This record gives sequence, structure tokens and C-alpha cells, in this order.
Amino acid sequence: MNFQNPCDLPMLRKLFRPKVAISWNIIEKETVDEIIFRTTKVRNRSILELMARGGMRIGEVLKLKWNDLQDRKLIIREPKSGKEQEVVFIPQKVADRLREYARQNCKNPNDRIFPITYEAARIMVLKAGNMVGIYLRPHDLRRHAATYASRAGVPIEIISKIILQHANLSTTQLYLGKISDTEAIRWIENLYA
Repeated sequence: MNFQNPCDLPMLRKLFRPKVAISWNIIEKETVDEIIFRTTKVRNRSILELMARGGMRIGEVLKLKWNDLQDRKLIIREPKSGKEQEVVFIPQKVADRLREYARQNCKNPNDRIFPITYEAARIMVLKAGNMVGIYLRPHDLRRHAATYASRAGVPIEIISKIILQHANLSTTQLYLGKISDTEAIRWIENLYA
């Protein structure tokens, strides 16, 4: 007679399988800076900066309209959170370049600043990473923004609620990833220098 464990069913195995820890490769600030500075096309550089310096999702960047620019504050309409709108803050230099680019390329306040497809933007990011020899995805730049802010001493509440617009701190903690040996050594040197 062949007996089978009643708990050994595919559905139960799937339901109770152990959680796999997600870990991301965090890109060093110097590498992101090099990617941005080596990108010569103003449109592409602006897109990269909004993701890496503002923590924006690629979809949010591509939906930006000229009338969403309010100096260093960007209005995100119909964000992923389901709210009517959210706000992203960006550095002044990025805001100045973005405003100048929009002024030159938009005719109406409701014109999209970057009228390209998600796929075209994804390919552009991939090519930008290839310039410095890394595999780069759009969301890697958003993770970089969060990690860099964290390593610079920004409180996790600010990173979570302001930079990434997350509802839960636990989601933000997943973004921060592991600390590389280089980063650990840098912190220890700064602490005891």
C-alpha cells in the first residue's frame, strides 16, 4: 500500500514555501555620477537625473508635463499610490536644467516633457549603464537615490515618505540593500578618522 502525506500537496508547498530574501546590487555614487556626466544628450541626462537624484519611477518621469514643474518641486499626477497627486523635490541644478529643456521642447503647458515610450527609456538607461560597463535598469537609479540618501544620514522616514513616496517603512528598507565592503570601510574610516 502506498501512503502519501496529506500535507504534501503542490498548493500547500507553494503557500508555505520559505521567503527568499531579495538583495539588490547597489550602485556606488561615483558610478551613477559618471553615467550622468557621460550622457551628452540633454533629454537622456535629465531623465537619468530625475531617477537618480529625485528617486522617481520611470513612469512618473515620462508622465511629467511642463505645468508640473514648480521650481524644485515636481507634481506627480496619478501616482502609483492611488492618490490624486504627490510631490517630488529635486536639486536646484537639476530643476534649472529641466526647466530649460522643457522651455525649449514644449509648446503648451500640458505637453509631456519627455514624449517617449517606456521601452525607449528603458533601452536608453541600459545603454547609459553599458557606457560604464554595468547592467543598469531604470529602477536601479531609484534604489540608488534611496540608498545614497540613507548613507548620507537622511532619516528613513524622509527617504520613505518624501523621496520614495512609500506607504510603509518596510518597503523602503527593502530598497536600501546590503552595504558593500567599500561602503563599510568608508563609514568606519569616517567614524574613527
